[in-house]
Amino acid sequence: MNPSKRIALIAHDNKKEELIQWLIKHKEIISQHQLFATGTTGTLIEKALATPVRKLQSGPLGGDQQIGALIVEGEIDILFFFWDPMEALPHDPDIKALLRISAVWNIGIACDQTSADFMITSPYMSSSYTRVLPDYEAYKNRKL
Repeated sequence: MNPSKRIALIAHDNKKEELIQWLIKHKEIISQHQLFATGTTGTLIEKALATPVRKLQSGPLGGDQQIGALIVEGEIDILFFFWDPMEALPHDPDIKALLRISAVWNIGIACDQTSADFMITSPYMSSSYTRVLPDYEAYKNRKL
């Protein structure tokens, strides 16, 4: 990863304000990176930070899957996903798939303020970092 990270930002409706306030608190750091976000979250972030955000579809309309595809393509380095563990959502399978794909490709992920604080203040946020990519060759070359 380069010193300038490609960061995906997602927040469920009940967590959007929490994410926005967290981003404002860390605006100096976060504005040094390329930002991606789902739907409404991206619009709110752009307004709050006056920083460009590549906006994708809303999560329930496929935005979570778009972020997942960008992770698979190597276009996302870190995911900040403030999700609401107390509310079942119609796109829960999409959320589970996104979390799974993040683990498959060894992407840094923070799902709450505490883990986000640890990640954003890490020395790796502003320096190069060599992410270990899993070796899936045996899986890809398995006999069917």
